Amino acid sequence: MAKECNSTTCDKSSCEGCSKKNDPKSLQETLNVFSDVKHVIGIVSGKGGVGKSFVTASLANRMAKKGYKVGIMDADITGPSIPKMYGLKGAAQANDDGIFPMETKNGIKVMSINLLLPTEDTPVIWRGPILANMVKQFWTDVIWGDLDYLFVDMPPGTGDVPLTAFQSLPIDGVVIVTSPQDLVSMIVKKAYNMAEMMKVPVLGIVENYSYVACPDCGRQIKVFGESHIDEVAASLNLKVLGKMPIDPAYAAKADAGAFDEIDNPYVEAADEVMPQ
Repeated sequence: MAKECNSTTCDKSSCEGCSKKNDPKSLQETLNVFSDVKHVIGIVSGKGGVGKSFVTASLANRMAKKGYKVGIMDADITGPSIPKMYGLKGAAQANDDGIFPMETKNGIKVMSINLLLPTEDTPVIWRGPILANMVKQFWTDVIWGDLDYLFVDMPPGTGDVPLTAFQSLPIDGVVIVTSPQDLVSMIVKKAYNMAEMMKVPVLGIVENYSYVACPDCGRQIKVFGESHIDEVAASLNLKVLGKMPIDPAYAAKADAGAFDEIDNPYVEAADEVMPQ
């Protein structure tokens, strides 16, 4: 049980278990002084390989098309993919005030570890605390300027880096990404429970890889089996924000570095849950 704080007798060592220290928001970092970010939205999952980056970029594109000022923080430090999807290469520029994000063709500001490495295939072989500190620096040292929405592409799972992002950034809400497999309930609930523990609202769930549309007849082929996302969402009182098919055309755009050309209609319902 957490100890209650007595401000007249506490010192640093005695306050380690203080209940006031258990407030996640007490660990938030200060935003770069040359930045003004109105809303921070995290894109999370309980496991890897479900298409978080695809959903992050799709949501960012939609909000940018609506006229909002948008940024993407690629917090998946060991598996960054956002720069490749948008065709961003080279080193991000910096001065004494901070690091400047690079900008996509459709005006989205992006910061990723791949924009700070010698080459895009240079591996990041760092331990957890260093990875977590990098995410903090993306908030404190990057000159984001004025943004209406900053979408944070989280690493999968519930380890050091997602925990640091939840605690260090003023996240307004998260979108959970999953796939239509039998273990979806467990995966979604892990991400949901972490958000609950961090006192961050869950805006809804997006299902990726829902089906493949036959190019000849249009029939939906459920490659990963029947979806259970509606039942899982109902059990958690969450909205299903989209069910996305496997679309080779979208994959081709991402591989070509032209994802700025994508307007993904399958996540249209997410527009309605974005904080204003």
